[in-house]
Amino acid sequence: MIDLLKALADPCRLRLVGVLLRAELTVQELTQILGMGQSRISRHLKILTEAGVLSVKRQGTWSYYRAGEENAFFCAIRPEFERELEKLPERNDDLAAVALALEARRRRSLEFFDRHAAQWDVLSRTLLPVPHYLDRLLGLIPPVDTLLEIGVGTGALLPELCLRAAKVIGVDHSPAMLEEARRRISSDGNHNTELRLGEMTHLPLADGGAGCVIANMVLHHAADPLTVLGEIHRVLKPGGALVLADLARHEREWAREQLADQWLGFDEDELKGWIAGAGFGTVEIERVGAGVGQEAVLLIKAVKAGARD
Repeated sequence: MIDLLKALADPCRLRLVGVLLRAELTVQELTQILGMGQSRISRHLKILTEAGVLSVKRQGTWSYYRAGEENAFFCAIRPEFERELEKLPERNDDLAAVALALEARRRRSLEFFDRHAAQWDVLSRTLLPVPHYLDRLLGLIPPVDTLLEIGVGTGALLPELCLRAAKVIGVDHSPAMLEEARRRISSDGNHNTELRLGEMTHLPLADGGAGCVIANMVLHHAADPLTVLGEIHRVLKPGGALVLADLARHEREWAREQLADQWLGFDEDELKGWIAGAGFGTVEIERVGAGVGQEAVLLIKAVKAGARD
């Protein structure tokens, strides 16, 4: 308890904890948000991490910090602590800066996909090969009236998805990607498909508007995966299913620049914890092993609590 109180007894460290309770951020992002030098930020992060207030996740050469759960006393006082943080004089400015940092991530992704939409299918398949998993992914989709695909991209899955639901809604934040998808569904005659421009963190769908949400190789592009999972939970009806495929944790650092990846894949336990934390009940994960030169894939099916309509 004494170590924890000492770690928190500093205005700069209070601000650091405050922003990391809102998002998972790198040292570089924290220096911009708080307007402090890297050495100063790093020193404060070390103190807070050693006290169990923060945890750090290393991905390639980047380190992401977030509020941790290793200190039981901090977890116990956290609700009141968060309320008191709102009284800090810099609080509004700090939260605005966090929003700008996440927006910068989103803009980088949007610009990349708009620029490479026409070549995306070949580019992604060539640069970062994965084992064949689509048949298993599609097999996880239950029969539903309305199916939502997040990050529809060029619409490669749409012909198959249209066979599994009365209505398919595809959402993407890239107008160029949606144009590619429109060409595909026009040529394939998928008349039960509707394409919508929108963000993963603000899906253009009402609460409980989908019986199933599918996200194929999308989450590692998300600026804030936890918010995305919470938004998916919102748009699913009770008993609805999240079907997700994404990369297992890897070390191909170049993927950040060449494929606009925000995250170098995910650990199974980490992803399962995030999904459960978003409010899902049953969470099942299957790992599809990688061949030579490939990266493993995680297949996830999670169900929102409640009876299916």
